[in-house]
Amino acid sequence: MATQNGFDFTSRMRLVCQQVAQSLPEFGHVDMTRVAVSFAQARQRTSWGMYASLTPLRFPGGSIEGQKRGRRYAIQQMIDRSGREMLYILTFYLPRFQDQTFREKLITIFHELWHISPHFDGDLRRHEGRCYAHTHSQAQYDAHMATLVDRWLQLSPPPELLDFLEHDFHSLQKLHGGVFGVKVPRPKLIPRIAS
Repeated sequence: MATQNGFDFTSRMRLVCQQVAQSLPEFGHVDMTRVAVSFAQARQRTSWGMYASLTPLRFPGGSIEGQKRGRRYAIQQMIDRSGREMLYILTFYLPRFQDQTFREKLITIFHELWHISPHFDGDLRRHEGRCYAHTHSQAQYDAHMATLVDRWLQLSPPPELLDFLEHDFHSLQKLHGGVFGVKVPRPKLIPRIAS
């Protein structure tokens, strides 16, 4: 997704995620038409910190209301131009995400997509135990993602889909004269008044 004005990062990331969802049965429940793909600027250009995040737009079990610190809330709805409600926001932090190696970028993408509930109900995938997001070991979680990445690469996804992941942020920017994309603000929690 290169234009005269630069490289459309979020459109290309959406295509990569769609390809993953269509290719591997483990991600077959992911409907990218209901996932907003966004980017945010990393505050510091360091190799540590967040590379990406997945924001669920529903409470546990897909509920539209939930409790936080003893109060009931709803999550602000996010509707796209076609009137479709989004259930997740997938955000990549630039330049930090793009400055990883090719393989690390793919593992990061798979890591975030795996957080999507198998029910695709706006909630996260919840594992047993206290660390419900990453199981008891994030290292094991990421090792599983690396295995899925290897399986996906064996299916030979189109090279032109992934070529931008071969570049760090500076070289991608230089190659296309700029990098742009969609920025989606975090949704607000709306207090519910008990009736």
